[in-house]
Amino acid sequence: MTLLQRSKEQVLEYARGIEEEGLIFGTWGNVSCLMEAEKLVITPSGIDCKILQPDDMVAVNLQGEVVESRWKPSTELLLHLEIYKARNDALAIIHTHSKYATVFAVARKEIAVVTEEMAQMLGGSVPVAQYAMPGSQELAFNAVTALGKRGFAVLLANHGVVCLGKTLAEAFQRCQVLERSAEILLWSRLLGDPCKLTSKEVSKLRKGFMEDYGQDK
Repeated sequence: MTLLQRSKEQVLEYARGIEEEGLIFGTWGNVSCLMEAEKLVITPSGIDCKILQPDDMVAVNLQGEVVESRWKPSTELLLHLEIYKARNDALAIIHTHSKYATVFAVARKEIAVVTEEMAQMLGGSVPVAQYAMPGSQELAFNAVTALGKRGFAVLLANHGVVCLGKTLAEAFQRCQVLERSAEILLWSRLLGDPCKLTSKEVSKLRKGFMEDYGQDK
């Protein structure tokens, strides 16, 4: 199996994964991964992933030109391209419209770190990028600006969520953790003012996760 074929299968796998997890609504959401030779694979625009096959994924170069596909790429291609160009640690990007995180995007309020797993996986609060029309270059620039050099997730105002990672599995897990943390934060407000983790606590949790969590590599 070629790298391109494997990448197409993985992109489709995680596109179906975010649908099964309830992280997207209809066809609003997209997935991509970066390949070698300055090429990426991304989901096509406006097609339900339940009827897609691996060969339906779209191969695109970093200039946004379709290299291989019979379909148009996601309308958020510019968003993916600009993040890959700005962040050499990003090899996979998942854009969702998950319910609870999007509540914060609509309110234009950051998601504070209130759970240990959010501190471990995201390393800090998740900011809101300034509003811009979907699919626009302005939206892409605003997202890159809000992410900065170290952010792993960003809320798109009145729109949704973007998570990135070194792998699709990592980006997907960040989407899951962020959505769960957003839900917990919203519910906790029924009991009063949520207790946020301090920056020192967040740093310690992130460091412990990176150095000690899981099995030895």
